[in-house]
Amino acid sequence: MTATSKQEKLATLFRQARVIPVLTIERLEDAAPLARALVAGGVHTMEVTLRTPVAIDAAKAIIAEVPDAIVGIGTILNADDLARAHALGVQFGISPGATPDLLKAAAASALPFAPGIATASELMQALAHGFDFVKFFPAEQSGGIKALRALAGPFPSARFCPTGGIGEANAAIWLAEPNVLAVGGSWLCPADDVRSSNWAGITAMCERTMKSLKAASR
Repeated sequence: MTATSKQEKLATLFRQARVIPVLTIERLEDAAPLARALVAGGVHTMEVTLRTPVAIDAAKAIIAEVPDAIVGIGTILNADDLARAHALGVQFGISPGATPDLLKAAAASALPFAPGIATASELMQALAHGFDFVKFFPAEQSGGIKALRALAGPFPSARFCPTGGIGEANAAIWLAEPNVLAVGGSWLCPADDVRSSNWAGITAMCERTMKSLKAASR
């Protein structure tokens, strides 16, 4: 798979998803029920972050037990993380940032990947390695929509998944930007709901969000 085809595959996946829930799973037993709750609410594509000791096993559990889930690995910080994600058989990888070594490894990998950027210089490095679809992180803290619009001028080919400070109240505003394919965030699966196994509440949140985004896009 060429760099262009990898990026197009990922861009298509995210464009269809619109919202990518960022999952920080603390207990392995929560993995599959959480994924089922998201899928039941109409959210199929999800990012399992490498922020906890059980993250890899959690991703494995979701892949094995929730066939309708489209699983990616997030918080990929180095080439070793990337290799672990690829070995799992996930659909994509995503990072909050990108070092030259990670960009090089991701360009050589068959795994569709979105590096994280927050500045023009970081975006230039990503583009130089063949990544025109990137994560804009932390989105609100890095200047918000005004910053994103500023990047669109010198980089008209770049496409983004903003993450950081995005929630139910402003997701549609971000998604209205022509260079935004999807948004990421953790608001669909609040930590308190996960800890209390409030799967019905998470499903309801997903349903409400997807319904509101559909209405906003008309």
